[in-house]
Amino acid sequence: MKENASPPLSRREREIMEVLYAAEGLTVAEVRERMPDPPGYSAVRAQLRILETKGHIRHEERGPKFVYTPVVSRAKARRSALKSLVQTFFDGSPEQAVAALLDESRAKLSTAELDRLAKIIADARKAGR
Repeated sequence: MKENASPPLSRREREIMEVLYAAEGLTVAEVRERMPDPPGYSAVRAQLRILETKGHIRHEERGPKFVYTPVVSRAKARRSALKSLVQTFFDGSPEQAVAALLDESRAKLSTAELDRLAKIIADARKAGR
């Protein structure tokens, strides 16, 4: 893993990040209200503290409350999660990951989507990737 890569997120941490990306600047109670099947208040607060330690979010004090916002952009978090997924489940092979995605969504991809994927692959070839 690169030095600047963020540590992987747990399922709950990903849920919290989704909530924070959808509505930046939330308190613990507001995060908890927006989570599906939320854990207790203390558990959410602990997860926010962990996310802050991992460098994904920050807080600022607004009166007596802490308000949490993402530090890591959604695009960067997406790349990090995808890289971890490919490493973990596809032995680091983007080919295997793409093949699995295409196999699972065979009936769902439109001609336009397949054309865009073909262009991405062609552009990667030209760039020597």
